[in-house]
Amino acid sequence: MLLTDAIKSRVTSQAVALEKLTKDFEPVAELRVEVGKSTKHHAKGPFFLAEFQLHVPGTELRASVLEEDLYHAISQARDQIRRQLKGYKDKLKEKSQKKERPDKK
Repeated sequence: MLLTDAIKSRVTSQAVALEKLTKDFEPVAELRVEVGKSTKHHAKGPFFLAEFQLHVPGTELRASVLEEDLYHAISQARDQIRRQLKGYKDKLKEKSQKKERPDKK
């Protein structure tokens, strides 16, 4: 499958949307995106693959989607990774807000 400018543009725009959520992480978060066909011989069905792997300090998040439309697969994978990232950030926030009570040990 040929990686066209339109596909590159779509992936870049989706990555920028995630970048806003990762700006608080130090060291910087790293995103790896893979798009393409999951099979070479099928013409129908969900065979377009979009996979996002996001490495943030402390964890690795991954979303993989198979769809009939590549652009839809990219959007869905971005949505999945965004939900995972928000959940991870909420978990970190809750963890940092827990304070040890001085009278309890």
